[in-house]
Amino acid sequence: MYIVIAGNIGSGKTTITGLLAHHYGWEPRYEQVTHNPYLEDYYRDITRWSFNLEVYFLKERFRDLLAINNAKHDIIQDRSIFEGVYVFTANNYAMGNMSRRDYETYMELFDDMMSVVRLPDLMIYLRASVPHLVSNIEKRGRDYEQTMPIDYLTNLNEHYEDFIFNKYHGRKMVVDVDNLDFKNNPKDLAGIINRIDGQLFGLFSGHDDNP
Repeated sequence: MYIVIAGNIGSGKTTITGLLAHHYGWEPRYEQVTHNPYLEDYYRDITRWSFNLEVYFLKERFRDLLAINNAKHDIIQDRSIFEGVYVFTANNYAMGNMSRRDYETYMELFDDMMSVVRLPDLMIYLRASVPHLVSNIEKRGRDYEQTMPIDYLTNLNEHYEDFIFNKYHGRKMVVDVDNLDFKNNPKDLAGIINRIDGQLFGLFSGHDDNP
């Protein structure tokens, strides 16, 4: 089984990934923080190096996805290749940092990659408002995140909504997290687990999360 946790920066992906991995006995896979050899050039000249940067990230995420697809055990992944493509790269393109020609080439490459791998069995989208994201980012206190512009988070949220409801056609479950504290409140976590059981095993299923 292959489960993905999707959501914007500060939505609680890493926390819920660890909690669900512990509950179900799944292997957690966290986003690989690897050095991108184009990063320094990218920040020096974003428009010139966006395509190179995004293709490198795509290559790394595809390699990870191949390993997941070949695994013989259950895996839950914190952020996936799909968000890298439909949210972060799409945002880069929308900001004018990538030409249409480069973006179309990138998307063709991604489509070819998808022909040899399977979709997750379930994508769980942690849906959060920008104020909730900002509050969580401030609480965890990572220096490099504290200067993140509000507009950037807002743009990513809009791309997430478009991705989940218009572009992703696999099985999905939307969790509105603004009023949940699944880290400290066992009842909130139990509610999410019951919904996952309903999606995966036909238990406690009250509604279809697919639009």
